[in-house]
Amino acid sequence: MRRNWLGRSALVLLPAAAGALTAIGVQPSAANLASPAHQVPQAYHAAPATPIAAKLTASTESIGNRILDKAETRAGAWYAYGGAGPSVFDCSGLVYWASHALGVNMPRTTYEMLGEGVSSGLLYRVSTPQRGDLAFYGTGHVEFVTTWPHTTFGAQDSGTRVGWHSWNAYWHPTMYFRIR
Repeated sequence: MRRNWLGRSALVLLPAAAGALTAIGVQPSAANLASPAHQVPQAYHAAPATPIAAKLTASTESIGNRILDKAETRAGAWYAYGGAGPSVFDCSGLVYWASHALGVNMPRTTYEMLGEGVSSGLLYRVSTPQRGDLAFYGTGHVEFVTTWPHTTFGAQDSGTRVGWHSWNAYWHPTMYFRIR
């Protein structure tokens, strides 16, 4: 088992016999779920891409997936209200920074994403999210959907770092949007 950048146990995906992937890790403990609004990040790290792993994740070529890949390079950066990178971010600043790095003209704030982004057709609502889609927590917070159940990636709140965050019945996405 490995430790993530916060020193907590991290899930590690290792290649197994016959080309499948086997997940080895720990679930969030009751202590990690004590404060729903400020979840302790439960990070995981994937093994380097292999031809087999590429076949298992067929949606890896979506623009949202590529934007999430770019955003994940900033894991460990500090949250700062109004931050738009490259060393500090707020939630929408991370989405904005990663999108613009790949040439996607994403609006800067969550309100603009839900307004201009939707009306321009850049974002469209989906009921079944995929990796790289945007998960909105109401209208004031946004993170990326990951492939791990009940986990998003983003900049969450003051005093936290950019990374993977668990959600539950008290703190969870209310709507999902795909990037065109």
